[in-house]
Amino acid sequence: MILSKRPEIERFLKAPDRGIRAAVIHGKDRSGVAERAEILCRTVTPDLTDPFNVTVLTDSDIDGDEARLEEALTALSMMGGRRLVRVRLSAEKTSIDKMLAAALKTHAEGGYNPDAMLVIEAGPLGRDSALRKMAEKEAGAVGIVCYEDETGDVARMTREALAADKVGLTSDALDRFVARLPRERGLMRQEIERLALFIGPGSGKTLDSDELDRHLGVEPDASLQDAALQAFGARAGPAQSGLRRALAEGESSVMAVRQAALHLGKLRRINILQASGANAKEAAKAAGVFWKQEAEMLRQARAWRLEALDEVLDSINTADVATKTTGLPDQLIAERLLLEIAGRARRLGL
Repeated sequence: MILSKRPEIERFLKAPDRGIRAAVIHGKDRSGVAERAEILCRTVTPDLTDPFNVTVLTDSDIDGDEARLEEALTALSMMGGRRLVRVRLSAEKTSIDKMLAAALKTHAEGGYNPDAMLVIEAGPLGRDSALRKMAEKEAGAVGIVCYEDETGDVARMTREALAADKVGLTSDALDRFVARLPRERGLMRQEIERLALFIGPGSGKTLDSDELDRHLGVEPDASLQDAALQAFGARAGPAQSGLRRALAEGESSVMAVRQAALHLGKLRRINILQASGANAKEAAKAAGVFWKQEAEMLRQARAWRLEALDEVLDSINTADVATKTTGLPDQLIAERLLLEIAGRARRLGL
């Protein structure tokens, strides 16, 4: 069985069907995978460190040792209650993938201890993964893909977390804060908790944009964001100056390339949303565009169509690898990338 929509995933994680004996939770956001896995695991046993009812295995534990996983799945609870077998994969390896797929099939069909719950956490599993296919195919198993949180989901998470501490943000401040958040769930949670502490848990206070700015301070990567914005807007000089300023402030060339990729991702999302019928402002907001940059981003999106973005993405990926592996002057690689993007933008008419 496949679960992909947020409401159905949340319902399952909080109250899983007892007929489901195995779950494969996977995706790029490893913090999101771990968070969802923990919610599910606590429905099996509240104490995840219980040595009698919980077995935690890694890929190195079971690599070449199928018996170890089978023993964990066939073991009975010594103290009563359900057994939990939690497998955490750090890398995708074909032999382990196939072995886990076979074990999952047997367990989902009741071949091992039927009262045991198997929860497998993994990075992104491709469509050709035997484990993913088996989880999605078997009636007694479920496959859950953890995609990057949408802007609306992040805003909802922020509102709910702050409300639990009896604090909040105005609508404009919420948009501002969400646009600044990283899209990795563990880091998101940390930033939201830090904001709640700044406001004052239990104070009942709601911050506006000006008050929020005192918490945010100067963005450490503001110069890099500006450099990417200028490059995609065909302004080579300001892009180059912004990059050099950021590097002088201690930012890395790797992060400069990453900011270019993030900016491209926002332009791509605006394109896709507008093609699906969203109006310009809706598309910009859903893409996480800060309201002060909305007009410029929409101007750029009109020129940067998907085909052009795909072409420049190849250059970004090449630069990303080069800054990390080649030993070449990484600052020059990042600078050349931004100048190339600005040149392409100029040829697009920006």
